[in-house]
Amino acid sequence: MSELINGKRDINSFSQEELEKIIVTELGEKKFRVSQIYKWLHEQRVKDFSDMSNLSIVLREKLNQEFFINRPKIAEVLTSKEDGTKKYLFELSDGNIIESVFMRYIHGNSVCISTQVGCAMGCKFCASTLDGLERHLLPSEMLGQIYEIAADTGEKISNVVLMGSGEPLHNYDNVIRFIRLITDEKGYNLSTRNITLSTCGLVPNIERLACEGLPITLAISLHASNDEKRKELMPIANKYSIEEILKATDNYFNKTGRRISFEYSLVFGVNDNVEDASELSKFLRGKHAHVNLIPVNPIKERDFKSSNTASCKAFKNILEKNGINVTIRREMGRDINGACGQLRRSYIKESSKGGKED
Repeated sequence: MSELINGKRDINSFSQEELEKIIVTELGEKKFRVSQIYKWLHEQRVKDFSDMSNLSIVLREKLNQEFFINRPKIAEVLTSKEDGTKKYLFELSDGNIIESVFMRYIHGNSVCISTQVGCAMGCKFCASTLDGLERHLLPSEMLGQIYEIAADTGEKISNVVLMGSGEPLHNYDNVIRFIRLITDEKGYNLSTRNITLSTCGLVPNIERLACEGLPITLAISLHASNDEKRKELMPIANKYSIEEILKATDNYFNKTGRRISFEYSLVFGVNDNVEDASELSKFLRGKHAHVNLIPVNPIKERDFKSSNTASCKAFKNILEKNGINVTIRREMGRDINGACGQLRRSYIKESSKGGKED
């Protein structure tokens, strides 16, 4: 890990073992100092080396010269009047803007984080991809979203969903490093079983993920019951077929024992009829899978409309009759631009009108 920020090394993207090599070998400090520093970064989650009170002033100055604590700054927070969901806009060290969502559930608090600034996948119903990909997020920037939200709310984060802006498996190396850091028992110590990664279906990297020894929940953004219709909604379908994705997910289940979740956004008049439900049932029947039906969250740049309640229930009933585990996702944060990329996009536009840098 050699990423430099403001000419310094990005300390929150290092594992404790990597940090030890630098602190002991390069800086000549005692080994026990490494665990002290790591606790300050990932248990106390300080933002400044001067707050590491059990370190000498000399060591704190050394750390400040060598490293940068990369934490995004909260630019704006919107709170839903309907369900208390919080939408966060963060400003990164280079001025880029990303967004995250904090959601309260009976089983614990969840945070949905971004993994990229923008997205290159081009899914037709998603606001994140309208301006393309700006850059990948670093592990520290993914951690920072969680650390800042936990500090702002004063509440424990029990579940993390990589389902915000960006395609996680397109930023593969940084995402894997982030998962290892957030699950490190010496750090935040989140269970891998409380992490969900959503992908539009990058087959080679699904295969790589299966071999990482990280039994996280894999969610596939499917959104269509056949390749032809999927190509209309998701450009990635021109590269990887549903059959190829299913083979990769079967392999993932066999290696991790984790049931696959299939995300299916219901778009009125596009993919929500009984024929779609029947076709979807045919290739998911008998698999260790769960289908999450999502009434699409409309964006003003597209003319897609959300399926009505009757269509959603009819679609669900057909899947259930075929023995498929299925739920309709509870809609949260709709009154605060809840769909991925909506708030960021409107914020950037307003900032540009006000003469601020994009």
